[in-house]
Parts: sequence; structure tokens; C-alpha cells
Amino acid sequence: MEIDEQLAQIHRSYFEFHCGDDNDDLHTTALLFRLLRQQGYNISCGNTEIFNKFKDKEGNFSKSLIADVQGLLSLFEACHLGFHGDDILNDALAFTITHLESIDKGIVSRNLGKQVSHALNQPIHKGLPRLEARHYIQLYQEEPSHNEVLLSLSKLDFNLLQEQHQKELGNITRWWKDLDGKRKFPFARDRLVELFFWMSGVYFEPEYEATRKILTKVMAIVQVFDDMYDVYATLEELVVFTEAIERWDVDAKDGLPEYMRVCYQTLLDLYDEFGYELTRKGQSYHLFYAKELMKNHLRTYFAEAKWFHQNHIPTMEQYMPIASTSTGCELLLGTSLLGMGDIVTKKDFDWLVFSDPKMVKASEVVARLMGDIAGHKMEQKRGHSASSVECFMKQYGVTEEEAKDNLRKQVVDAWKDMNEEVRRPTTVPKLLLMRILNLARVYHVVYNDEKDNYSHAGTKFKENVTTLLVDPLPM
Repeated sequence: MEIDEQLAQIHRSYFEFHCGDDNDDLHTTALLFRLLRQQGYNISCGNTEIFNKFKDKEGNFSKSLIADVQGLLSLFEACHLGFHGDDILNDALAFTITHLESIDKGIVSRNLGKQVSHALNQPIHKGLPRLEARHYIQLYQEEPSHNEVLLSLSKLDFNLLQEQHQKELGNITRWWKDLDGKRKFPFARDRLVELFFWMSGVYFEPEYEATRKILTKVMAIVQVFDDMYDVYATLEELVVFTEAIERWDVDAKDGLPEYMRVCYQTLLDLYDEFGYELTRKGQSYHLFYAKELMKNHLRTYFAEAKWFHQNHIPTMEQYMPIASTSTGCELLLGTSLLGMGDIVTKKDFDWLVFSDPKMVKASEVVARLMGDIAGHKMEQKRGHSASSVECFMKQYGVTEEEAKDNLRKQVVDAWKDMNEEVRRPTTVPKLLLMRILNLARVYHVVYNDEKDNYSHAGTKFKENVTTLLVDPLPM
């Protein structure tokens, strides 16, 4: 709260009353802009006009800025908080990338050089908060002027939370082992650690232990369904299974193949477990929303399975509503509310499930299009319905790279949508909006460099898991 109050005071005094300070350098101006936009403040003075003072008479960014590496880096990070119509930030992004990529590492400090290299690959705004915190702690330690007390406290905070996450992961691993998941679902990927990493990226705070547990369990079962719909079951079997999901009744499993009965019963048992806890807390109505979200999610899996079995390549207008939902964003976010207690209300559930919120749709666009760009070739080899890349190529008669360029632009626009949606005042608690933003951040990290680091958990993904969940910071 104290930090929020200080930022509110800075916003009032610096921007509302004075429209910025012409004496501030690029680093200070860009840092203030980023921090305030990050907290949802709608900066006045024409929003981005504060950067006009760094332009020359021709309207280009001044060449004198090229030598200010710290300022360029701060401006680069600020650009990722842009809204639609922030043309000056679009120009600034191109300007900063050009000059940050070409800096002579020999003329900047080793620490600053590391910051630049990291930022160009992973901007702060699109990174996971705990991963970015750890990265900064290590850089801060190398600063000669660092505060030892602050450094020790930050390390302790990171390590204590990591220890809590390790215990939670141990408990969830025992649940999966007791469930005998590997034997029951031999056709499915066994990626429990990666799933927990994913969920802890969305809800990392210590108070959300119940949410992480619920989400990881649900998404472990959803991954089984994903592999079943994608590569294992016949279309005829999927018709019967999807109908059983719509009924959500233990008797509906009687007409299913044996392996599907096991999947179906596991789902029902898990939601009965949730229902018991919710009823005990007087929140039984939450379960209705969770079931509806699961039903809708599996409808999209079935639609995609039909496209594949019928060898159908849909138009983008047909593809995106189905494929966006099948990312699991809506399912994950709605299910996560089960573990948040009295913080969320029926109004919040209705907003998320029934109002088709722009914030959720934007996160789905990031998830779907980044995932498609990164993994479409491997998915086609694996036996999967057409991705947005193939759909766009066929519909518009363009090359693969032209299709990807268009999809990349849609991802950029989706981030701007999310930036605008967290602007104050918000229609729902900012706490909920930040979960949606964090989910988009997870997808950005997983599909960064246009590689599917989840399906093919290589060195980078393992490094992130180790950094977040295994190796503590040395005190």
C-alpha cells in the first residue's frame, strides 16, 4: 500500500500538475512512465507527449540519445506498455532496438551490458515477475552501491517462496502418483513439473497455495484430454465422450471405452473434491462456473478434432473463436477463482464466463498465435488440425512468412489491448486482471524466440524451471 500511495503522489505531482519535468533525462522520464502505466495510471499531457522533448526538429529521436545506453534501455522497456495510437512508442521501439542491438559492449559496464542482452530477449513487462525478480537480484548484487540489507531481504523473500513452492509441488506429485496417472493414461504426456511452473507463473504469491493446487490438478487432467482428442481417440469415441461431458453424470460413463471411463471418472472425482471444499466454505455456486468452463473447453477440442478428421482448413473467422478458447486461458482463469475465497464475487465469475471480456480474448490471442507460430510445423507432423498459420495462408493466398508477419502484428495489438484494460478505473478488481496479464506472460516466456519450449522442453525451459523451483539464491 505504501508503494501505491507513493506512486499516486508521483502521478499527481509530476504529471497532473506539471506535465513532466523538462530537466529530466531519458532514463528518468521513461522509468516513471513505465512504472505508472504498469500500475494502471493514465498519464496525462497527451499520454506519450512527454517523449517529444527527446526528438529533433525533423521529428526523429535525437542522435545524442544513442550514447545514452541506460536511457535507451529504459525507453525500450517503456515501449512495451503502449496503447493503441501511441505512435511515438512504436517509433521509439524501432529506434531503441536498432541502437541497443548495435552497442559496443566494450564501452558500457558489464552489468549494463547484461541488462541490455536480457531485455532484448525478454522485456520486463512480458516476463514472469519471479523470474525477472531473480534476474534483477543477481544484477543488483554486482552493483558496487548495492544495499546489503535490501539485497539480503530480497534473497530471503525469493528463497522462502521457492521453498513453499517446492513443498506444494511435492504434494501434487504425490497426488498424481496416488492417482496412478502414468499407468492410467499411458498415451498422455507426463508434464506435472512444467504445469506447476506454468500455474505458479500466474499465481506466485504465497497466499495462493490453494489456487496453484487446484489449477495444476485440473490442467494435468486437461492435458490428458488434449492428447486424447488430438492423437489417441477415434472421432466416434470423441462424439460419445463429449456427450458424456455435457451430461456430467456418473452414469454417462457406461457407454464409454474403458480408457475413457477412467478419464471421465477422474474428472468427476476431482470436481467432487472441489465441490466438497466449496460447500464447506459456503461457495458451492463456484462449481457451476467451473463445470461450464470445462464443458466449453472440451467442445473446442471436439471441434478441432472434427476439422482434423475431415481434413478441413477453416477460415480465420471460423478458426479463432474455437482455437482461442482451446488454449485454456478462459478455463484456467475461471477455475483459478475457485481457490481465491471471498476475494472474488459472483459478479466477477459472470464477467469472466459470460461477458467475453476483452482482456481474456487478448490473452487468448497471445497464447494461440504465439503457440501456432512456434509449433505449427511439429503439430502438423504429430497429426493436428490446421493452425492459424495454415488457415491464414490458405484464406489469403500468402506465403508462410507473410502469414506469420500478420499474426505477429495481431499479438502486438493484443498486448496493447491488455495494457489498456488495466488502466484505471477497472471494471473488475485489478487483482483479477493481473492474473490474466500473468497468464499472457507465461505464454510469452514459453513461446519466446518462436520456439515451443513446453512441448519440447529444452535447455531454456529447464533453465527457467530450475531457476524458479530448484536452485535457491546463495545468501
